[in-house]
Amino acid sequence: MDKKRPDIDTYFMSIAKLVASRSTCLRQNVGAVIVKDKRILSTGYNGAPTGLAHCLDIGCLREELNIASGERHELCRAVHAEQNAIIQAAVHGVSIAGATLYTTHQPCIMCAKMIINAKIKKVIYGKKYPDERGLQFLKDANIEIIYIPSE
Repeated sequence: MDKKRPDIDTYFMSIAKLVASRSTCLRQNVGAVIVKDKRILSTGYNGAPTGLAHCLDIGCLREELNIASGERHELCRAVHAEQNAIIQAAVHGVSIAGATLYTTHQPCIMCAKMIINAKIKKVIYGKKYPDERGLQFLKDANIEIIYIPSE
């Protein structure tokens, strides 16, 4: 038998990629998984707030205005994957303090601020993001950051 068991980070990153498949964003499909003690506490993907029309259905204003990735977040309808994972934990009363966040993409500055205040201790991400300020905030907050390039 030649089956190779994935290491724990690869395992949870593969789950984050599956979560991203639920994204309703036309530009980036992002997934996030919050884990503590090798147990999934919460997941999230990027998309419009609950009950509002999805970009898949009505289009993307940032795309129409040709706005570069990482800019003019206020024009985006979507709640980011990391934000949704943190919000879902709060809605369901699950503490994520001390947890690890696996995300398919490097957190933006808005998400970094939420990650810091949620007391997440480690972030593992798979794709780089044009704006490095989020990573700098995480570093300044002494949050461990690991980049695992995704294929």
